[in-house]
Amino acid sequence: MQGANQTTIHDMQILRKSQDVQSSVSKVECYVCGKGIDNGNSITAKTLPHGIVLFCDVHYPLHLT
Repeated sequence: MQGANQTTIHDMQILRKSQDVQSSVSKVECYVCGKGIDNGNSITAKTLPHGIVLFCDVHYPLHLT
């Protein structure tokens, strides 16, 4: 476009102190049968007294107590 005004805005942040970012990953699979999302199942997390447990869509309704 000839004669058109154009503006570019760039939002930049400069960190004054470097920060280390740590992350971890674990396989998402059912606590009962071991199947996961790679098997076509959906996974639901449930907090139990001994920690967070993952259940597939088949086993989650059976462990609501």
